[in-house]
Amino acid sequence: MDNKLLRDILNKYKAEEITEDECLKSLATLPYKDLGYAKIDNHREIRTGYPEVIFCQNKKPEHIKGIVKSILNSGGENVLLTRLTKDIFKEIEKEIENIEYFEDAKIAVANRVFRQFSNSKIAIIAAGTSDYPVAEEAAITAEVLGNKVIRLYDVGVAGIHRLFSKIDIIHEAKVIICVAGMEGALLSVVGGIAKAPVIGVPTSVGYGANFGGLSALLAMLNSCASGSSVVNIDNGFGAAYLASMINRIGE
Repeated sequence: MDNKLLRDILNKYKAEEITEDECLKSLATLPYKDLGYAKIDNHREIRTGYPEVIFCQNKKPEHIKGIVKSILNSGGENVLLTRLTKDIFKEIEKEIENIEYFEDAKIAVANRVFRQFSNSKIAIIAAGTSDYPVAEEAAITAEVLGNKVIRLYDVGVAGIHRLFSKIDIIHEAKVIICVAGMEGALLSVVGGIAKAPVIGVPTSVGYGANFGGLSALLAMLNSCASGSSVVNIDNGFGAAYLASMINRIGE
């Protein structure tokens, strides 16, 4: 439920188009609606500026469908579903209209409405093509949240001239998301040349001593580059959400 829907309910009551009981019934799902297996936060967008996001990993298809339908029935737009496999998407799309799937990012968007909340840009910089899925999770999330996105992929330190050739583009960004596995060195390099805050996303890409992304995470946390911070391993969504909040400051 966003501010527009809330105003519509109150205006209808004020104009005597609905009764007091009907108005109260419409507002009864605030602050949340209890589905038994999930409690839908219907006015999160009113509080935070962003609607609730559905994390689909380990959720049953029928639960995902129920949550999506509940959000849509309350007037939800740009309903974001993360960590959604293609097989489960095929099941839920049979009952959910106007839903789009991004296979690489494992993200779906229901009832997408294209909006741009900021003229500033978020740059998504990925070290290697193997980091592409996490980078796309960040990019799609940032776009759905209403941001302009610049993608710079496969510009890791093994061929650092590829990164330096894009410095002008990097300097256009208000926020930068740096996605890297292996030893995670790209964050320090980007942090040393960028004038914008840099959010590091360590990925689980790498050989044994990468420890599923732990080496990259620790390297990024120990970066000597000022103005950088780090989210959890493979958490492209979390990085994009934070970047979007930063990008909208002052807009």
